[in-house]
Amino acid sequence: MVREILIWPDPILKQKAKPVAKVDDSIRTLVKDMFETMYAADGVGLAAPQVGILQRVIVLDTTPRQPESKPIAMINPEIIAMEGETTYTEGCLSIPGEAEDVDRAAIVTVKFLDPEGQEQTLRCDGLLAIAVQHETDHLNGTVFVDHVSTLKREIIRKRMKRLKTEREQRPTP
Repeated sequence: MVREILIWPDPILKQKAKPVAKVDDSIRTLVKDMFETMYAADGVGLAAPQVGILQRVIVLDTTPRQPESKPIAMINPEIIAMEGETTYTEGCLSIPGEAEDVDRAAIVTVKFLDPEGQEQTLRCDGLLAIAVQHETDHLNGTVFVDHVSTLKREIIRKRMKRLKTEREQRPTP
């Protein structure tokens, strides 16, 4: 089921997500819905808070730009190591049409539970490393515009408020 993606500055996007206590069918359904939502929006990553669920769950699929990677769901992800530095022009499904340069670690190692509840550790580089950091930020109530200048953030905030108003005034199908 494709879920609605919240548009920043929705207050839910500023809240810290809670750890998943138990990986069960409800979490697996959330993961499935999040993948469908991400693909429908043509994204490479999505965090549960972006669909209004304050749980520590992210989904990622960087295969269009990293053919060697595969779609991955991470439950309770925790970045345990960071290496190097890189700057990447990031966008966000909760901030459509906007992109800004963000400084990130070039390589991250992340520990997480998979949808079967098994602990995994993965070393990520390239777009996958960027996406892991971006989506983990969402779990901590941070969006990519929190990494840019106040002036740029305010300009984007005004555009997003205008977009939200336009969406709310559209007739529902």
